Amino acid sequence: MQELIMTTTFSPTDRVPDGKFPSAAFCVFSNRFLAVIVAVIAVKIKHGAVTANNVAPLLAFTPCAISNTMSSWSQYASLKYVSFPVQTVFKSSKIIPVMIMGRVLKGTNYPWAQYFEAFLITCGVAVFSVASKSSDKETSTELIGLIFLLMYICFDSFTSQWQDKLYTKYGKSNVDPYQMMLGVNSSAICITTAGLLITGDIPIVIEFLKANPQVFMYNVITAITSASGQLCIFYTIKEFGPIVFTIIMTTRQMFSIVISAIIFGHVIGPKALFGAFIVFSVLFYQIRRKYNAKKMKEASSNLQKNGST
Repeated sequence: MQELIMTTTFSPTDRVPDGKFPSAAFCVFSNRFLAVIVAVIAVKIKHGAVTANNVAPLLAFTPCAISNTMSSWSQYASLKYVSFPVQTVFKSSKIIPVMIMGRVLKGTNYPWAQYFEAFLITCGVAVFSVASKSSDKETSTELIGLIFLLMYICFDSFTSQWQDKLYTKYGKSNVDPYQMMLGVNSSAICITTAGLLITGDIPIVIEFLKANPQVFMYNVITAITSASGQLCIFYTIKEFGPIVFTIIMTTRQMFSIVISAIIFGHVIGPKALFGAFIVFSVLFYQIRRKYNAKKMKEASSNLQKNGST
């Protein structure tokens, strides 16, 4: 839907003669607007009141709200300047920046083996994504588009690590996924509204939506999927951490191409299959390694209990 909104040529208007949707900021605003509504309802249902059990102050969510807003804006804006394969490669490279942000923000130490695993996953998904793209309707790659994508992965990496830091600082029992969603999007809606007012995009967007009412529906659909997706995102970060979340999101790109190939009959060649093999091999290795580590920890704990008795 994002690509559809930002790359389709719609009916031109006086202020938008090229017919391209004029404001990436409005797309972010519509997503955050619905997300706030969903978060308010969820918090009200779970806690009985919107302000109940608010241990973390609203300002604590502001840094990741800014980074979340900027990452979404950069993602939308990049689609005007780069092709889909280039964007996919950059989005597949988030695992390593997330680990770097974890080290900077929280002092987390990752073993070199984990960096190597992240590198292999990134390479595998990149190979699979690029090799699976067969459309001829690609936009040319421009430097500004690459800058937008670089901004996207940096801001997005900061967002997940800051959210994990909030869970650690205030306690997972005091900040649940719905409160996180409400806190982040409450700050984000203020940021995006201010951006729309400063840039003067509001009258331009209104004129464009009047001439192209279908674009409004596209934004609504995108906002619904974004809000529901955020619920899953915040829950995953809280329960499993940012690295697991990033691995899931990165691998999801590969699954989306597989589903597209099944539905629309796209051919997945040997290079794409090789990329898939790399990713799943590393993921299965990680699962086995963590399972063995858990078993060893349980065995060690049992030995200590038996020794104490």
